[in-house]
Amino acid sequence: MRAAIAAESAGIPSVSVLCEGFAGQASATARGLGWDGLALAMTVGHVDAQDRDEMVGHFVETTIPQIVAGLVSPTGEQEYDASSKEPTALEIVASGDLDTIHDVFIDRGWSDGTTFAPPTEARVERFLGASGHDPWKRLGVAPSSGRDVTIWSIAVNAVMAGCRPEHLPVLIAIAEILLDPGYGAEHSGNTTGADALILLDGPSAAPLGFSAGPGAQREGTPANTAVGRWLRLYLRNVFGFTADELDKATFGNPARPVLGQDRRCLRELGWPSIGEQMGHGPDEDVVTLARMNSGVLIGSVTGSVAEEIIPYLADGIARSASWDLTHVHGLGSDQFSPLLVVSPLIARTLHRDGRTFEEVQLHLFENARITARSFERYIGEWSNLTPGRPQLAELARSGVVPPIYGESDDPDRYVPVATRPERIRIAVAGDPNRANAYAFANDGPHGWWTSARIDHTPASDLACRIGDTDCR
Repeated sequence: MRAAIAAESAGIPSVSVLCEGFAGQASATARGLGWDGLALAMTVGHVDAQDRDEMVGHFVETTIPQIVAGLVSPTGEQEYDASSKEPTALEIVASGDLDTIHDVFIDRGWSDGTTFAPPTEARVERFLGASGHDPWKRLGVAPSSGRDVTIWSIAVNAVMAGCRPEHLPVLIAIAEILLDPGYGAEHSGNTTGADALILLDGPSAAPLGFSAGPGAQREGTPANTAVGRWLRLYLRNVFGFTADELDKATFGNPARPVLGQDRRCLRELGWPSIGEQMGHGPDEDVVTLARMNSGVLIGSVTGSVAEEIIPYLADGIARSASWDLTHVHGLGSDQFSPLLVVSPLIARTLHRDGRTFEEVQLHLFENARITARSFERYIGEWSNLTPGRPQLAELARSGVVPPIYGESDDPDRYVPVATRPERIRIAVAGDPNRANAYAFANDGPHGWWTSARIDHTPASDLACRIGDTDCR
């Protein structure tokens, strides 16, 4: 899509050719980049599952006519308007008992399938309560769907998810990240099904009910669970990521609870939180989002010194990465940034051994490696994502990747999965009495690490009450 946009920007007609079934996602990506209505042409079937003659036959018969039609038709004649067939904010869309309302929301695709609190006007008004926010204030436009991102829509989905009114500033900060072009929310429905992980840190996290302790990624703590559920509902209902609209995830993930961080442990060790790693101050409340493809449990970590512990942790980081490495070169550049979550016990053990946070990052970088042969298979042979299937040594010689990837032509040499130590993010959470860790593979530019400060200051922009007709 980016090549097509560059061509159109230069006044050159373009058509983007893509696999069957991806029209919705392609349109969402183009819309998110400011070009609605780019011409598309579909191939028949999946290109990697056909022989050459079959693929060429389908291309000549079906795809070429679409390319010709796209080149002779003006771009952007039909703009996407998600709101044209949807109810207004205060319209009553269902009435009756809870089962009836539940069924209506399921039928219309507004629910994740589990029981929710019906977002009545009274409930939403109580949720916004003393926040001072004008419910009709527009924060921006969802780049994938064209729908307005408003305080009202944030509150409606918050009521459904079971959030509490004091969580509103956290939700607003997350919505701001979703609107940040650097995050790239329009990619939230890509086929690998990566889903956003919310990381929260700061002095207000615990008072707001967020846990960083045992079962840090298990449902159960109301704040962590409800805010994580809110994100999935908001992506569904406002950003359009459902199977009927823009979500092309092959498998996907369940809604992830918020990952809190053990602030007491971090302060004790002098280690930076994720928010601080993103450039925020130690006393700021910060929420961070990054989309993760997969994860690897690193269980029962044994050892009392870094030399015994870090190779195992690094092995988990390396095992979590596969086709994601195209974000070192291919789909992105220097944009693979995995996350390692360690329990407080592991963090304290490394600190007791005299290792600083930066030293831990460096040692992980030095140990989280795979063979060049495997790396090249992931980015070009098995996943077919890097044109020409170049060797890492060639990419290094041309300056596309750092020199460390081209120190020799030996296919069995070990190369890092991340381009530099600081690309490996480290969080501290979980049971303080267990020696376990977890490695997440980041989806690179399809949900890049983005953070926002949480502003708890009561707003003063309330223009009217929710039911006032003049303010609709």
